[in-house]
Amino acid sequence: MRALTTVTVLLALLAGHSALAQSRVTVPNFWDQRIRLDRPEAGPPRVIRFLTDDDYPPLHFAAPDGGLTGFSVELARAACEKLGWTCTVQARRFDTLLESLAEGRGDVLAAAINLSPQIRARFAASHLYFRSTARLATTRGNAQAELDMRSLQGKRIAVVGGTAHQAFLERLLPFVQRRETGTLTAAITALRSGDAEFVFADGVALSLLLAGTSGSELAFTGGPFLESRYFGEGIGFLIRKDEAPLKRALDYALQSLWDDGTYARLYLRFFPVSPF
Repeated sequence: MRALTTVTVLLALLAGHSALAQSRVTVPNFWDQRIRLDRPEAGPPRVIRFLTDDDYPPLHFAAPDGGLTGFSVELARAACEKLGWTCTVQARRFDTLLESLAEGRGDVLAAAINLSPQIRARFAASHLYFRSTARLATTRGNAQAELDMRSLQGKRIAVVGGTAHQAFLERLLPFVQRRETGTLTAAITALRSGDAEFVFADGVALSLLLAGTSGSELAFTGGPFLESRYFGEGIGFLIRKDEAPLKRALDYALQSLWDDGTYARLYLRFFPVSPF
């Protein structure tokens, strides 16, 4: 699902909203601290070309000044700095990214492409640095930090029809009353009107809504859903399979950025409300 946002939310992401982030953001940890990676040897000098797209905030998007930014983009730049690389970040249309990498028009993809067996068959991937979540949202007065799934028996949940979220509810939560809609906006409208008691949708899209003033009366309830069969294995930097040294270097850089706090700082900057 391609998330949409408003200028207000974009400016909030760029400004950081540090106070809000400190009180409401859970920073995910994808690293096993028992595993330590050695710093890779520097290879021949080269410019590493990262490819992304400019229309999926807060992971990668065009800033008001026209430059590229976002969590994936800034993480890529931080990795380059950590490794002492010279790097460029270029925007391409999302549906051309995989072919552009395969054909050598870039060296690394820094975009929200969920890993799958099909993707792994074609490309190598760095360690995960993000996962797509599904979340339940409701009105603030109805939100709970912990949510027993049995408490959803018979509850009305709005969900966009034909999505992985609809399939998940149908298969794993058949005891709820689904209110299927055509768009996320319609699902939110159903919640606000009382036709639904919850919305079940992409965590990133919902986190953008909750970060803006238009979503101030809503909140997440319960924790994230991470079932890979429905919501993907996760997101890492993608590399061609013949670039094994590049993969090892990126793995080392990501681990180091977690260890020195850079990952958390970037996450707080771009996720004022966390999808986790």
